[in-house]
Amino acid sequence: QVQLVESGGGLVQAGGSLRLSCAASGFTFSSYAMSWYRQAPGKERELVAAITSAGGSTNYADSVKGRFTISRDNAKNTVFLQMENLKPEDTAVYYCNLDRWGARYWGQGTQVTVSS
Repeated sequence: QVQLVESGGGLVQAGGSLRLSCAASGFTFSSYAMSWYRQAPGKERELVAAITSAGGSTNYADSVKGRFTISRDNAKNTVFLQMENLKPEDTAVYYCNLDRWGARYWGQGTQVTVSS
């Protein structure tokens, strides 16, 4: 079965950096686009970044453009989110996402907290 396991979250000061990882299993990772979402307290889950199956194309939410970079290693079945110049408003639980055959799959999430 599909499994997505996020890691790399934590507490960081504003202006700092974190690198999130999502280890995937149970499907042919290299065949699917992958995404990162986040959900802040009291807010809806929102798309942060997405990457195509081969990694040739990416897109980002306007709020993170120029600060976050999504990438993937298909040999290791892992997708990454490099986050730079973090802001308090980036505080949220970050989720790895796979959309496949009309179903949505999520990891357990990893908490990112940015202090001012």
